[in-house]
Amino acid sequence: MLTEERHQAILQLLKQQDVVKMQSLCQLLNASESTVRRDLQLLEEQGLATRIHGGAKRINTLQEELGQIEKNGKNVHEKNAIAKFAAAQIQQGCVIYLDAGTTTQAIIPYLRPEMNLTVVTNGVDTASLLADHQIQTFLLGGRVKSKTKAMVGAAALETLLQFQFNQAILGTNGIDVEAGLTTPDPEEATLKRFAIQQANQTMVLADHTKFDAVSFSKFAPLAQVQLITDQLSPSVYKHYHSHTEIQEVLS
Repeated sequence: MLTEERHQAILQLLKQQDVVKMQSLCQLLNASESTVRRDLQLLEEQGLATRIHGGAKRINTLQEELGQIEKNGKNVHEKNAIAKFAAAQIQQGCVIYLDAGTTTQAIIPYLRPEMNLTVVTNGVDTASLLADHQIQTFLLGGRVKSKTKAMVGAAALETLLQFQFNQAILGTNGIDVEAGLTTPDPEEATLKRFAIQQANQTMVLADHTKFDAVSFSKFAPLAQVQLITDQLSPSVYKHYHSHTEIQEVLS
């Protein structure tokens, strides 16, 4: 395989997975580790990828935001494992704020009508799925974002502030020790920030690809939430564990 072909294959895989391991790249490209390392170095120098320990990571712009269809195919097993664990933390009769997003949406199949829950959400698709599962649901008002089907804006915030929650269950685009929890859209960041304020407890559901990533708008420091994620590398876990509560879930 020619150098340019290897580079295109690496970038295509990063587009699908965000993070790829060296072993996977060597197998995919049928190339030695030294060859792949040189490829990754060149891609990093061109600003197309970031080398990390044991592999590479896709470069995202601060305001880049994927749509629902693009998100649905990413890290499905990890999201389901995280969602199943989070659902087990919800007690009967609770009032929940459930953020729009594919990781938070994955929790819905694990919620049962007999749990007698009340769920408030800013996700149009999320509200529809909750109703299909016979969960009492309130959808925030406001403007609908076409890309993510999330309700945002002043009307959404005004509705949100009418409620108090036992738990807020949120997603995030970035997790970083210094930058905290971030998301591309300032309006969504505002809703997340006030949902945390209105809740007794907040769980942020995020797979391993969201760590060491920073997006445009900060909505909370790490210490303000509990992170539910899939298995992290020992170095990443150690780096973040001293700053917040982390629960790892095997996928």
